[in-house]
Amino acid sequence: MAIGEAGDGAVMPRARPEGSGRKPREQGLGASSATARLSPTRPEAEVRLMEAILGRENMMAALRRVVANKGAPGADGMPVEALRAYLVANWPRIKEDLLAGRYRPSPVRGVEIPKPGGGKRLLGIPTVLDRLIQQAMHQVLMPLFDPGFSGSSFGFRPGRSAHQAVLAARSHMAPTGQARGLKAYGRRWVVDIDLEKFFDRVNHDVLMARVARQVADKRVLRLIRRYLQAGLLLDGLATARREGTPQGGPLSPLLSNILLDDLDKELERRGHAFCRYADDCNIYVRSRRAGERLMASLTGFLAERLRLAVNLAKSAVDRPWKRTDLPWLHRDRPQGAAPSGGGDKRGSAAGQAAGSVPARARPLRRAHRRIFGTPAARLAPILPAGAGKGRLRGTRRLVAAQAALHPVAPVEATAYPRHAAEATGS
Repeated sequence: MAIGEAGDGAVMPRARPEGSGRKPREQGLGASSATARLSPTRPEAEVRLMEAILGRENMMAALRRVVANKGAPGADGMPVEALRAYLVANWPRIKEDLLAGRYRPSPVRGVEIPKPGGGKRLLGIPTVLDRLIQQAMHQVLMPLFDPGFSGSSFGFRPGRSAHQAVLAARSHMAPTGQARGLKAYGRRWVVDIDLEKFFDRVNHDVLMARVARQVADKRVLRLIRRYLQAGLLLDGLATARREGTPQGGPLSPLLSNILLDDLDKELERRGHAFCRYADDCNIYVRSRRAGERLMASLTGFLAERLRLAVNLAKSAVDRPWKRTDLPWLHRDRPQGAAPSGGGDKRGSAAGQAAGSVPARARPLRRAHRRIFGTPAARLAPILPAGAGKGRLRGTRRLVAAQAALHPVAPVEATAYPRHAAEATGS
């Protein structure tokens, strides 16, 4: 397959440093007034980003990834298995349109899937061709943006995982030392922020202004906006999109991190301890009053700066172990305390994960009450397939047993990396 001959050897772009100031708006980009205008002194590689995206090696890597991921057909009905043959016949024309800025994405196919807690989530499935192009863009754009992201952001980033988010959250709550002879506990209140319909409410102008901070190629900016505005085909009816970034495409996770990086930087500027995984953000403070002030402040910041709304019904300032979504983070919950959603562990994600462990694993778990002393290799043969993610989410019952054996002294912060290494079998 002849993909990207004209882009061979394209130089990968370098990230443009922040702080160079705003420029007059470049007409025809479709970005907001904050979109930076191209400077004649900017390196050629930054301006010719599309050539790097369409380079043969990058496109071949994207093709292998899309084919490996399989996935359902998009609005045009083309399956992944037919993509290679389609590219052999049509890639020269598609590449020419991309280089000239004429390419227009197809509408995404809307699919509603049930949420674990009730309701439905709308996914947008791009065509396999658009998934290929988005994947190629993602592979080039990620190295531009990721180095500038916050160290407290863990979702959809290379080398970062939910396991690391758990360790960071625990360290924020860990005791900080002695104060006047008494144990000085860590941040034992959490500001749990839930963004209301985040992926459906993303403001395109606000997002494109932030993408343009690092991307200088007008063709790439124009193509990203066209992907954002691609129609949604649901139940045979196509509707235009004026806000939101549909979940389901390879670019969506990166775009969400680009937008919410402003929130991360604001929290860092204020000196807060927090963890963010995609659109879920938890900030750890030392008192309820401080948490309530922070909740009010961040609600205004998100509405004014990012045009995002906080779901006040689902957001709260509370003890971490009382939050239904967070019990798997906390091993030293006060005895008898239950999540705010109810005392039945089976109703939470952690309880469901723990309940999924087969009965033949339970004698081994009882023999090793200290979960982090149980080598993962001994549990692996009897755990169900795909239990890796549940290893942290499903250990609440085991961690509670360990806490019962050691009810007095909380775990020191320095112990967490060692426990994490043993739990993951590394």
